[in-house]
Amino acid sequence: MPFSSLKLHPDLLKGIKELGFTRPTPIQQAAIPPALAGRDILACAMTGSGKTAAFLLPILHRLIDRPRGVTRALVLTPTRELAAQILEDLNDLAVHTPITGAAVFGGVGMGPQEHAFRSGVDLLVATPGRLLDHFKAPYAKLTGVEYLVLDEADRMLDMGFLPDIRRVLRHLPQKRQTLFFSATMPAPIVTLTREMLRNPEAIQLDRKPAPAVGITQAVYPVPQELKSALLVALLQRGEMQEALVFTRTKHRANRLAEYLARHGIKAERIHGNRSQPQRTEALAGFKSGKYRVLVATDIAARGIDVEALGHVVNFDVPMAADDYIHRVGRTARAEATGDAFTLVSPEEEGELRSIERAVGKRLPRVTVPDFDYRARPEARFEVPLAERIAAIRAKKAEDRARSQAKAARHAAQGATHPSRQPSERPGRGRDGRRPGKGGSPR
Repeated sequence: MPFSSLKLHPDLLKGIKELGFTRPTPIQQAAIPPALAGRDILACAMTGSGKTAAFLLPILHRLIDRPRGVTRALVLTPTRELAAQILEDLNDLAVHTPITGAAVFGGVGMGPQEHAFRSGVDLLVATPGRLLDHFKAPYAKLTGVEYLVLDEADRMLDMGFLPDIRRVLRHLPQKRQTLFFSATMPAPIVTLTREMLRNPEAIQLDRKPAPAVGITQAVYPVPQELKSALLVALLQRGEMQEALVFTRTKHRANRLAEYLARHGIKAERIHGNRSQPQRTEALAGFKSGKYRVLVATDIAARGIDVEALGHVVNFDVPMAADDYIHRVGRTARAEATGDAFTLVSPEEEGELRSIERAVGKRLPRVTVPDFDYRARPEARFEVPLAERIAAIRAKKAEDRARSQAKAARHAAQGATHPSRQPSERPGRGRDGRRPGKGGSPR
C-alpha cells in the first residue's frame, strides 16, 4: 500500500516523498485512516514502529486548512529527547505546509516557550512537568486544543507522570480527539484509557511485545570487570562503526565514556544529571558523526532516533524485558535492519533468562576470538556504591572537623587578646581624644 492511498493532503505527501518513505508501516496503515475519520485511537505500538508519523500525519492533514494563531494540537511525551525528536519529525513532515510547532520541556529557558503559547503555534509537544509550570501563568491557555496525543504512555507511568497527566487534562477541552500510544498496557494505563477515550479504534492490543524483526540479537558472555575492555575490542576490530550503548546508572555512563575516551574512541554520554544543552550537544554530535559512541541511561531509550543506527549495545543487562525491547528498538527502525549486542556477566544471567522468555527464544552466545577473558582489568571500572557513600561521609566529617577546629582557634584567640574599646587605647581620654587636641585643656 503506497502513502498516496491514505488520502493525505498533497503537501504532506510531497514531504513524505522527499523523506524517502514510499509505503506506510503497519501501525501507520492501521492508525491513519481511523484518525483521519476523527476516531479516538488506542494503539499498542512498539518503539521504532513508525508511530510518530502515525499520529502526526492525520493531525497535520486536518490542520493544514485551518486558521492560524490558535494551538489546536497537543502531544504529551515522557522525556525531553522524545519531545525534541517529535518536533523534528513534525518540521520534516510539514515542510511544505504553513503549520507551526514548538516543544515545551524542562532544562531550558521558559521565554521562547512562553512566546509559543502567546503566538498560538498550531501544535505543541510537551513534557507534563514543564507544561504544568506554564499553566501557573495566565498566558498558558490551551482551550482551543482539538487533538491530544499521549505518546509512550507506559513510560510516563514508570516515571510517575500519571498524576501530572490528570492535572494537564483539567486544562484541556473535554470535546477533542485523543490518540493514545503505549508499548505495553499495565492496569493503570488501561484505567486511564477508559477515562480519556470514547469508543476508540483499538490497534495491535493482542500483539506480544517483541523487538523489531530486523534486529539481529546476540549475547556476549564476559566477566563484569572486563566488559569495558571487550567493548573497546569490538569497536577497535571494526565490529561496530557507531554504537548507542546503554548502562544501568549515570555513574557507570560517566565512567564508560571516560574509559572509551582514554582508549582513543570519541564518546559522549547522555543522562538525567546532564544539562539540557549538554544532552542536546551529545545527541547532535552522535548523529553528525562527531562521536562514535553515545553512552546513555534508559532516559534515552525512547527518545533517540538516529537514522540508520547500526548497533545498540546493552553494556548492562536491563532489569526488565520491556526495557530491553525499548533499548534495542533504537536500531532497525521503520523496518530497517540493525544489530543489538548484550554484554552479560555471570551475575546477570537471571535477568537475561527473563528477557529470553519475553522474546520467546534463546539468544545466540558469541565469543570473541583472541580476546583474553582471563585478563586482569587495568583498574576497577566502578567504585561500589557503598564505598562512594562512605567516601562522601568521610569527606563531610573531615569538613565538619576542620570547621570546628577553625572556630575553636578563633575563640581561643579572642580569649587571649580581648578587643579594646576606643576609650581604652593608650594616650587617649575617655572620649577617645588625645589630650590637648580638639579644645581639651592643657
